[in-house]
Amino acid sequence: MYSNRLIFKTSLNDEVYYLKDTIFVKFNVGRNGISTSKLNGGFSSSFKSVFNHHLSQENIDYLENHDLQDYLIKHCQSLDIDSNYSTGLTTLAEMNHVSIVTKSYRNLEVTALTTAGVRTNAVRAGDSGAFYEENGKFGTINTIILINANLGYETLLDAFMAATEAKTVALTELKIPSQYSNGYATGTGTDGLCVFSNLESENVLTNAGKHSKLGELIGRAVIESVKKAVKKQVWISPKSQSNALVRLNRYTLDIDEFYCNLDYDKEEFIRLLQKDMKKQDNVVITSSVLNLIDEVGCGLVEKEDALVLVNELIDSCSSYPISELLKYWISYFVY
Repeated sequence: MYSNRLIFKTSLNDEVYYLKDTIFVKFNVGRNGISTSKLNGGFSSSFKSVFNHHLSQENIDYLENHDLQDYLIKHCQSLDIDSNYSTGLTTLAEMNHVSIVTKSYRNLEVTALTTAGVRTNAVRAGDSGAFYEENGKFGTINTIILINANLGYETLLDAFMAATEAKTVALTELKIPSQYSNGYATGTGTDGLCVFSNLESENVLTNAGKHSKLGELIGRAVIESVKKAVKKQVWISPKSQSNALVRLNRYTLDIDEFYCNLDYDKEEFIRLLQKDMKKQDNVVITSSVLNLIDEVGCGLVEKEDALVLVNELIDSCSSYPISELLKYWISYFVY
């Protein structure tokens, strides 16, 4: 059943298959792990496989009236695997956009498999919630991490934290905005994560924190895999983010109101803006102004001091469209 396409093998000969709507990993060693899945979620020492599954619109419609755990069990049956020894994540991201990254040091190896969609669901920890759960009535970036060393449950949890922080680093470095606030996203509202270690390894590790080499490898693998997956799925990259308009969109305003009050030919303004928005000096000035807005919002800089610096930055901008947009943004978020 796993013969669609073998796309990767770890050094332990774990086999990673691409099955059109599923990335399936068949373990070649005994593994314990921690999973956020509705299927065998939490800790277990008897995992034999893991999968990441793309939900089609038909699947989503089906799940509106059916239990996700039951759905995952049925999916295991379609893969001809025992659902008692597997766990799996679901996502709207396409499986052909999976990113696989391996980092190693001496005899230690960490592999991260990630799919990522951040256009509509990116959110910052602490943003307003979309629902309130009570008595269990409610239930993306998905990452599967394979470690070749032996980790106890407490160390797996340590690794889980390191991976979660690394995901946030990747999103912050890409300047991914939250869709629910003016801040940078720290994840999406439906992220999933599974971390597995090798129970057969004699290399027993007790620390996966950021000071440890294991923590470093987890961080580096996750950061790179998340960035690559985001680029594959939604075409966001450092190059695409180096754009004054993209930066301004984090602090959303009604641009139609801006144009209505603009004492300038709109078509000519847009033509000049398209020419200027990717110029590095304009991106730098825009980013600096927005950083000052952030600092004021966090209470780190006094509004009056920020305004002095903001006006100096805008005065140094040689682009008329960019300077006018910055004045408009400042009038809402600092004055």
